[in-house]
Amino acid sequence: MLKEFRYPVELTQDGDQVIARVIDVPEALTFGDDREHALHEAEDALVVALSGYIDSRKPIPVPARSGIRQPAVVLTPLVAAKVALYNAMLESKTSNVALAKKLGVTETVIRRLLNLDHRSHIGQIEQALELLGLRLITSVADVA
Repeated sequence: MLKEFRYPVELTQDGDQVIARVIDVPEALTFGDDREHALHEAEDALVVALSGYIDSRKPIPVPARSGIRQPAVVLTPLVAAKVALYNAMLESKTSNVALAKKLGVTETVIRRLLNLDHRSHIGQIEQALELLGLRLITSVADVA
């Protein structure tokens, strides 16, 4: 099953500011001076909220399909891969220690792979995903 990490955003004008709410992640709520600024801030708010899900050991919501014209924020490839790894670990009930053993690394390495702010090597995440039965696929799309 192909998973896309494009989260639809609801934008609402509130006086001289634009409120941005990531529909599938209610904790990701922010604002900006205009539409573009609000969407930029929504990207950061989404990553912070998803980090909170990981810290709380809660499953990260998969985004609902959004219309082409609906504003959305897209996770960077590295963050998307980390989110996919985290959800796969939860679904398979694989602990950090168990995955570390399979990869031949320490548990600290797994914690870093799941840290959305850490600049992990995508190859390690790809290898971990494969051990959990998933394949990382990348694609390129036109900027909309």
